[in-house]
Amino acid sequence: MSPTIALLLGLMLLFFGGELLVKGAVALAFKMRISTLVVGMTIVSFATSAPELFVSLQALLDGSSNIALGNVIGSNIANITLVLGITAMIFRVQISQQTISLNFPVLLASSLVFGGVLYYFNGVPHIVGYLFILALLLFVFILIKKSRKDYVKVEDELLEEAKHDPLYKSIAFLLVGVLLLKYGADNLVDGAIAIAKNFEVSDRIIAVTVVAIGTSIPELATSIVAALKKENNLAVGNLIGSNIFNILAVLGISSAIHNITIDDAKILNFDYLWMIAITFVVGLFIYFLSKNQISRKEGSFLVVLYMAYIYFTLV
Repeated sequence: MSPTIALLLGLMLLFFGGELLVKGAVALAFKMRISTLVVGMTIVSFATSAPELFVSLQALLDGSSNIALGNVIGSNIANITLVLGITAMIFRVQISQQTISLNFPVLLASSLVFGGVLYYFNGVPHIVGYLFILALLLFVFILIKKSRKDYVKVEDELLEEAKHDPLYKSIAFLLVGVLLLKYGADNLVDGAIAIAKNFEVSDRIIAVTVVAIGTSIPELATSIVAALKKENNLAVGNLIGSNIFNILAVLGISSAIHNITIDDAKILNFDYLWMIAITFVVGLFIYFLSKNQISRKEGSFLVVLYMAYIYFTLV
């Protein structure tokens, strides 16, 4: 199989695997009476971060820390520029009070800690991976506890089908989704590494561009559908939650299994700096400019920002 076909097949399997995983996970979440915001922040976020997890684990097993780190950083950049930008361009995105008071601050804090870890350890060692996982469990516990206390009945056409799916169907979706993600990750990583060698470019560049966009497809699909249905909680919660999960879950689980080291200095002094700068820009939009929302103009700016990142990465 040629590298290009392997990469395209990997992207396709990741897309369908992510879709099935989201459907199964959301249906189970509703059976547990969890609100849409927390479904977006936890269940959907983890499900849509599954491609990143499988790709990063496979990359580490294949000896490529560049793809493992570049995939997460590139995906986080794509989520809050390209995906959030396109979502905001469809309609003005309102930001929930919980996102303002808890979710975005956790994203910013985890992003800053991630940078500190990369700087001081030149990667992500085992012990930090375990600490990331513990931090994630604490965050999820707080979210679910708050959701149980403030539960409101879900009335959302977007997820109506998932709510009424029988238990066996939800579990089947989960299992098939995981299998597709596994084989999709295998093909995507193998294809990406082969293409990088063929074109004599860094696997880091392939990771932060092609691989990152590919693994962000589930977030894009989920957020656009949520935007069209004007389900703000799911559209924004999914993206912010996914970025938190990418750092705490994807890197946490991956580094707990295999030490992650920085093989290309640009991951820290270029890609990470873009990621944290863009996170601050989104915070500026939420708290100071249009306040409590992302306007269409701000969404357009985020998309342009992503294009600039890709341009400077390639040149």
